Amino acid sequence: MASTAAAAAAAVPEVALRSGNARPMPALGMGTVTTLQSPVVHEATKNAVMAAIEAGFRHFDTASMYGTEKPLGAAVAEAVRRGLLRSREEVFVTSKLWCTHCHPDLVLPSLRDTLQNLQMEYLDLYLIHWPVSMKAGPIVFPARREDTVPFDFEGVWRAMEECQRLGLAKAIGVSNFTTKHLDKILAIATIPPAVNQVELNPAWQQRTLTRYCAEKGIHVAAYSPLGGQWPGEANAVLGSEVLDEIAKARGKTVAQVSLRWIYEQGAVSIVKSYNKDRLKQNLEIFDWELTDEDRIKISQIPQKKTVTAVRLFSQGGEFKSVDLSDMDIVEE
Repeated sequence: MASTAAAAAAAVPEVALRSGNARPMPALGMGTVTTLQSPVVHEATKNAVMAAIEAGFRHFDTASMYGTEKPLGAAVAEAVRRGLLRSREEVFVTSKLWCTHCHPDLVLPSLRDTLQNLQMEYLDLYLIHWPVSMKAGPIVFPARREDTVPFDFEGVWRAMEECQRLGLAKAIGVSNFTTKHLDKILAIATIPPAVNQVELNPAWQQRTLTRYCAEKGIHVAAYSPLGGQWPGEANAVLGSEVLDEIAKARGKTVAQVSLRWIYEQGAVSIVKSYNKDRLKQNLEIFDWELTDEDRIKISQIPQKKTVTAVRLFSQGGEFKSVDLSDMDIVEE
């Protein structure tokens, strides 16, 4: 089993980040986002991560807000004990700083809490989860609109840089940042962000942002690579007739077509699945290519943003000290 997993892991291409001293980042990662917290959910997450390691995944994404740091860390530790991994150094682990800790004096303590949850000495990548700052306090979702406060971009980024200098994060970056937000970071950064993790898939192609990041040497990681879904809304990727037509013609799944397209854009995908068969299928995207005709068809898919800043908040209340436009992450 260990040799099979190692062979599958070796088949996944890796990306050398231009900033920081992290090991190369595998081009496909497993996401662990969840809004449910219970012992049953934690056990399911741990089992899914174990299954992913056995399938060949070596890149895992979590966040303080997800509540999945502990089961992820437990799974990695167990995989080392069982010989599926030689050591923790074989995996690339990303976590994220939540909005209630986006204050200069709370960044490092939050990272230390994350490392305690993971039972690890360092993160490969630490990201600011959103360009949104909220009053310090427990994580609440959805958040109250009146709890938003102005974001201290310089102070928070300086604290992120300190995390890297201390060796607690091998690389640092951001998530859900537009070119406007990145301009603010780059204007003051001593260490530029290595990664910007954003919603990216054939139904939300982020052309302006991906060009900008390429020019600045910032690697793009894609969350919701299979479209994601909000309650009551259709999935624009898995329900796409264009992608379905391409998948049937190529003998692939729609998910594989989407993940392959993202890989061909030069981005890394963070895909969540707790199903063993789909975990394996998601890794089977590196030994074939889309055709030029496929790419043209995908470029013409209608664009639809699923994740927006306003969805972080409950319906009631109002933004008193921050303009919603400052937190807007919709940029075509």
